[in-house]
Parts: sequence; structure tokens; C-alpha cells
Amino acid sequence: MRLEKKATLVSTSVAALLVILKMGVALFSGSIAVLASAVDSLLDLFVSLFNYFALHNSEKSPDNKFQYGRSKIEPLAAVIEGTVILFSALFILYNALLKIVHPKALVHMRESVIVILLSFVITIFLVLFLRYVAKKTNNLVIRSDALHYQTDLFSNGAVLFTLATISYTGEQLIDPILGIAISFYMIYAAIPIMKEGVLMLLDIALPQEDIKKIEAILDDEESIKSYHYLQTRESGSHIFISVHAVFSVSISLYDAHIISDKIEIKIKALFPNKKTHFTMHMDPYDDSEVNEETEEW
Repeated sequence: MRLEKKATLVSTSVAALLVILKMGVALFSGSIAVLASAVDSLLDLFVSLFNYFALHNSEKSPDNKFQYGRSKIEPLAAVIEGTVILFSALFILYNALLKIVHPKALVHMRESVIVILLSFVITIFLVLFLRYVAKKTNNLVIRSDALHYQTDLFSNGAVLFTLATISYTGEQLIDPILGIAISFYMIYAAIPIMKEGVLMLLDIALPQEDIKKIEAILDDEESIKSYHYLQTRESGSHIFISVHAVFSVSISLYDAHIISDKIEIKIKALFPNKKTHFTMHMDPYDDSEVNEETEEW
């Protein structure tokens, strides 16, 4: 089983535990801040389950129906996760504003503090684990999951502060104000996740620094006179690279193929944590201008 899939199973199990703990306390205490944290954990649970489904299907081999595989399920999952975070933030914002209009005193403060403190500690270990997996695999789904649980970590810490402050001062307005702050932070966190996922679905090119590394490998190959139509795109854990390389007209197809394989090995080494697909079109002369004219027709 891939490390990414193991990470989603761990996050799903933790989310289920946190939902049970927080939702029970939120219902008894009446705290909007605790409810916000409980809703966030409930969404974490659904998102983690979806992430497992996405990773499981994205690694399936290409078939007649999906001849390039299903790697775009991963950025699609990131977009859905960002959307879920956004709508949950709006739900929390609505409840916080509602409590400002219709204030209600909190109860069961001691139990609330114990549960949120336990959730805070558990979430710390989960975030550290997900960030380790995200750094090791550079997987967008796991990065999104880590960011999602990181917002949960911040909200847990803020809820702890709120409960302690309310216990000390008796000021109930702090609870909905914190709920509003958490909702705005969640919206702020959701936008980059959705943006990166959408750009990947639209086949955004690799960063310029990666393209320059690819160009350096092509420039270093003496048998290649020039190259054109270098195109790149990233789809989840897959990278697709294609290029037209101009060889001497006298080179044999066998020798050109050997050179192409050598270049492919070097380029794949640039992305050790990705599945890189490299395609080289071998030209006996530079046909870029001819092809451009044909496309205009």
C-alpha cells in the first residue's frame, strides 16, 4: 500500500475519533467555537474518506476507457476538499452571527476544556505525520489534508483559549467572535488549495526552475542539434513531458533511440517522487516553422 493511502487511513481514523468527542461536547455545552471545531472534524472525516478513494483510483493502470490513467482524480479531490472547507466556514460564520443576535450561556465548561485539549494533542501528532508524508511524496491530496488538519489544530488552540477566557471573565461574546475568526481563517486556507487543484486540472506547466533543469539536460546532449515544442504538465502524482529533438540526418534510428532513453533516465531522476512520462519526437531537421504554418491553416 502506498504511503499516501496509509496516511489517509490514519487521518480518517483520527477524524472519526475527534468527531465523536467534539460533537458530544458541542451539543451539551452549546459553544459555537466547539461546534465549529466539531463540524471541521466531521468534514475532515468525509474528506479523508474521499481522499482515500481518490488515491486508490488514481493509481489504477490505464485502460481502454482512461488511456492516460486517472491521475487527475487527485487535483479534483483537492478542489472538492477546498470547497468543503469553504462551505463549512460559511456554516460556522452563520452560527456565530446567529449567537451574537441570540446569546446563550455556555455550560459543561470543564468537560469541554478536557475534550478540546485531548483533540489538540492528537491533532498535533496527525499534522506532523501528514506533513512528513506530504514532504516525502509531494502529493497534492496529502498536502491539502495536512493543511486541513492544520486549520483544525489552530481552531482547537483558539477554542481552548476561548473557553479559558470565558471561564475567567464570564464574557460570552468571545465565543461567537472566535467562531467568526475561525471561519475567515478557513476561507483563507481553502482558496490556495482550490486554486492549485484547478490549475492542475487545466494542465498548468511545471515551474520555470524545473523547465530550466530539463532544458539543461537537453542542452548537454551533444547529439541533439536543437529542440523545440518542449511541453510539460503535472497531473496529481504524474508529470508529462514531451519535446521535439533535432538530430543529425545521418544518425541511425537505433542510436537516436539510445540517446532518447538516456535523456529520459536523467529527466526522471529530477522528479524521484513523481511518475514521469517522457516522450521525445525525433526530427532529422527543425520543422517547427513548418508545423506552425500548418497549424495556422
